[in-house]
Amino acid sequence: MKKVLFLMAAFAAAAFGADEAAAVVETAVDAAPAVAAAAGDVANQTLKAYSMIAAGVGLGLAALGGAIGMGNTAAATIAGTARNPGLGGKLMTTMFIALAMIEAQVIYTLVIALIALYANPYLVA
Repeated sequence: MKKVLFLMAAFAAAAFGADEAAAVVETAVDAAPAVAAAAGDVANQTLKAYSMIAAGVGLGLAALGGAIGMGNTAAATIAGTARNPGLGGKLMTTMFIALAMIEAQVIYTLVIALIALYANPYLVA
């Protein structure tokens, strides 16, 4: 449920950010060309600043969630191995697969953050 809530908040933030930038540009187009260029620059700088903040916060939350998940996985594997040492090898294999899946989610967040920083589709041309 928390994932859905965070996803909805991210989509809403992106939509409102795009609407605000578009509104600034539409207003500026009706004004003088010099004012339009200045308003477009302000919109771009604001969007870049928000993208940096979002990338930092998003990566921080993803790293925190990944660390908590990896810690729980390792603790469960250690506890399982302590209870039944004969299953230690199978538990380790399963743990490494789970750790790879957890880390993949953090890497996906990194990719989205890099797209927001360097290939942002909402920047005004």
